[in-house]
Amino acid sequence: MAADDLGSPLGKNPAKRSWRIPTLALTIAAGILGVLIVTFVWVSIINNPRGGEPFVVVGIENSNVKQKPGPPVPPAVSERTADAKPTDQPKPPPGSQTVTIIDGKSGARQEVIIRNVDPSIPAIPSNAEAMGGVPAADARLVEASRHGPIPRIGSDGVRPLDVYASAGAQAADRKIARIAIVVGGLGIGGTTTSEAIAKLPDSITLAFAPYGNDLSRWVARARGTGHEIVLQLPMEPFDYPDNDPGPQTLLSTLQPDQNLDRLYWMLSRIQGYVGVTNYMGARFTATEKAFSPILHDIGKRGLLYLDDGSSPRSIAAQSADAAKTPFLKADLVVDISPNWADIDAALAKLEMLAADRGFAIGTATALPVSIERIARWAKAAEARGIRIVPLSAILPKAKQS
Repeated sequence: MAADDLGSPLGKNPAKRSWRIPTLALTIAAGILGVLIVTFVWVSIINNPRGGEPFVVVGIENSNVKQKPGPPVPPAVSERTADAKPTDQPKPPPGSQTVTIIDGKSGARQEVIIRNVDPSIPAIPSNAEAMGGVPAADARLVEASRHGPIPRIGSDGVRPLDVYASAGAQAADRKIARIAIVVGGLGIGGTTTSEAIAKLPDSITLAFAPYGNDLSRWVARARGTGHEIVLQLPMEPFDYPDNDPGPQTLLSTLQPDQNLDRLYWMLSRIQGYVGVTNYMGARFTATEKAFSPILHDIGKRGLLYLDDGSSPRSIAAQSADAAKTPFLKADLVVDISPNWADIDAALAKLEMLAADRGFAIGTATALPVSIERIARWAKAAEARGIRIVPLSAILPKAKQS
């Protein structure tokens, strides 16, 4: 047979060959067909419209924080919202109030339940001293108001600014270039607040909004780990109410006694802070008739005022000087552009300012990227001759004694 094949001309009488499907191909085809059949049965019979795609359903009916429809929120900004609570979360207690906060940058709306609106309900829990090992308030420094306890200067002349300043502020070496960083937006989102307290070094000052649940517990925890505390005061921006800082916002259109009542509501929300800072407020801080009485009362209560540096029209410096209120102004907002490269550049600029004049102040919001970059930067700052200090350590010594 082989000889006949070799002897035949090309193309003449070719040998007939049988064509067979390889075993491997048959196996693959059978596998694909099986997958298609299983998928069809899963979708059609089990009636799963996602075809088995993993998904999570979160119940929000009884949640303390409920999102309303609004503009899309960037991932970084969405971290500011409070964590979703399980559906078995207990209902809000009597006397609580639900308020809506509008994020000034994203337009996102969120509802926050504010507890203990009734002045008869204590704002300071009875076990406050056990939380974090730090008392929530010094009895000498508490004044009763219709909203609850608010700070005051003690009968012996001691101020909340003196008593609640952290040990790091009192021991700061003023011959070394100092930088204070204030990270705000805390107290509303549990995850964000917990991460800021845990990841940021205790030399970073933490600013709490007057909203949210368990503020006393969060403040006690922050102070227990060594952080100095300031309270954020929502103030009227130029585009209010489209841009709404929150309930009890200080407004340029209100009478001084109305704004003071709102101030006392905010001051009563937590205890143990060295001072206050504005949250928004470009219009309010530019209106002397409305702003000056607030600054005067803040100074009268032994607190410092920090201008967060976000508004060039603010008259805080001259008004605080006239009211003899301890005053500081932030040099820049570290995360005005919330990406790691710009945050690193802003921190480097703070270092240059501190090296040039001896100190610098930066503010930031508790975004995940901000927390991560500030924590990373702080670890290496002292090796470059920079001391990270609490906010009160920047005040002139004469105003602290």
